[in-house]
Amino acid sequence: MQALLLAAGMGKRLEKFTKDNTKCMVEVAGRKLIDRAIEAVRYAGIKKMIVVVGYKGDNLVNYIKENYTEKEMEFFFIDNKDYAISNNIYSFYLAKEYLMEEDTVLLESDLIYDKTLIKRVLDDSHPDVVTVAKYKSWMDGTLIIKDEEGCITQFVDKKDMDYDALDIYYKTVNIYKFSKTFLKNVYFPFLEAYMKAYGLNSYYETPLKIVAHIAGKTLHAYEVGDLPWYEIDDEQDLDIADVMFSAGPMRYDKIISKFGGYWRYDRIVDFCYLVNPYFPPKKMVSKMKQEFPILLAQYPSGLSMQNMNAGRVFHVDQTKILVGNGAAELINVLGRYLSGKVAVALPTFNEYVRCFRSCDLTVVDNSVRDYRHDLSVLKTATKDADALMIVNPDNPSGHMLDLCEVLDLAKEAEKNNCVLVVDESFVDFAQSSRRFTLLDNDVLDRHKNLIVIKSVSKSFGVPGLRLGVLATADENAIAFMRREMQVWNVNSFAEYYLQIYNLYEKTYRSACDKIANERQRVIERLSRIPGIKVYPSEANYVMVDLKDHSSYDFCVRMLDAHDILMKDLSSKNYFFGKNFIRVAIRDREDNDKLLVAMQSELI
Repeated sequence: MQALLLAAGMGKRLEKFTKDNTKCMVEVAGRKLIDRAIEAVRYAGIKKMIVVVGYKGDNLVNYIKENYTEKEMEFFFIDNKDYAISNNIYSFYLAKEYLMEEDTVLLESDLIYDKTLIKRVLDDSHPDVVTVAKYKSWMDGTLIIKDEEGCITQFVDKKDMDYDALDIYYKTVNIYKFSKTFLKNVYFPFLEAYMKAYGLNSYYETPLKIVAHIAGKTLHAYEVGDLPWYEIDDEQDLDIADVMFSAGPMRYDKIISKFGGYWRYDRIVDFCYLVNPYFPPKKMVSKMKQEFPILLAQYPSGLSMQNMNAGRVFHVDQTKILVGNGAAELINVLGRYLSGKVAVALPTFNEYVRCFRSCDLTVVDNSVRDYRHDLSVLKTATKDADALMIVNPDNPSGHMLDLCEVLDLAKEAEKNNCVLVVDESFVDFAQSSRRFTLLDNDVLDRHKNLIVIKSVSKSFGVPGLRLGVLATADENAIAFMRREMQVWNVNSFAEYYLQIYNLYEKTYRSACDKIANERQRVIERLSRIPGIKVYPSEANYVMVDLKDHSSYDFCVRMLDAHDILMKDLSSKNYFFGKNFIRVAIRDREDNDKLLVAMQSELI
């Protein structure tokens, strides 16, 4: 068995990374792709590699000769002098002489994969194998359809796929095992005929489409399963692959720094960001899918219409409410409205510190009270502040003031001519007996100094839509903030979500009940682990003090060993020198994975 590596391409989409070298000389997670490929080939027991070079080929040839001995691996180089006007079909053809002599594993130079993958493909009993992965939304390129026996029945261009039948598709991983018999008697006759008719600027998969159609059950699909792999075409691909194949603190730091987009890392279970796994329901999602073509092609309504929609959703007069592109946009515009001395209960969501730069910030330090709101301390803070800001339930502790306490605080703040800002983004997850909302016309009218913020993204399970609301009966405040907003600040999908939400309001309440029940179960299970402290919570997350366990090292281990991403709080203000983590509440299946993993790491 021999290996063939196609490495003639220019890699134009990688721009600065391939300015002076071909793609396989690019480093991913600290190692060049060529070194990773050679390691995988050697691990599979292959001692011979044919490399088709072209663009900056001398650099690649010299690198291999300088870093690998003939005893380690026998290399043969083929120069595709027409690399600028041809594609990999011609590079493959140039290796024909070698391919007639021996069975071959074909590799593309822009791939990164687990080093055991090639060996597993070689161990497959079928002589001619196409390595495939179950199709995911982030994948691009050639797809296949296979029958129940694993035989490939069709190669499909992504442009021709049926998006209503996604389950039937698999993405080619571009690692192939070909027998010399197949190449000689089946593949090359089609390849040569195709090149004669259509030229050199095509892909080697094109003749395979014909083979699958005419020759029947010739090629067998090998599924990679959970083995990591990635195809690197551009700078974003490189960044994603760099995260996927890093390890330890480097991997954790890189992925945390992304602030989301974790759907690209489909093996990771995200216990860091806070969403509702039980909402929206499938029927609501299907309804939105049905309207996708219209929503994609149409402008959304202006801000006034969005405010009307939100007023209907939250049962608040539209003159009192403002829709934002997530709560973050509303916090930013609030930061431009407020002035003077602003007291902030810390620790909290960092936007409430970052966005009030023009104000004189004073701190209500909840860390000295075991990260709990203290009503008497908050009331005192209103005496010497122009505004007081709290998150209720608190983030990250989950501690919550009851409705009577919040209204008492609002009354005290009003007496002291202080604006009270309450972020109630997580209040819907409280136990039903404690659940309340300040998004109420009577409450807002009675307390005109009250400004309420709510993240729709978090509690309603739609962070990708970026929705939030702010409400107040203060006419001057709402007028100022509306003037500061863009006319089209949310998209058509977010608008449609607001339009249809009321059809599913009962389902939403049920979803929040499920989260509350799951949270209690998780707290009870975590509390059985010795040597840690689990804080009571009314939000969709739980704060845990790991005591003598390094919280950062623990989060790194959880990601490396279990693909579980968690929030380490040790680098956050008011947690320095401590070992706190915040754990999101997901559905029961994911929570069980978390509980088993945490127990294995802490006991």
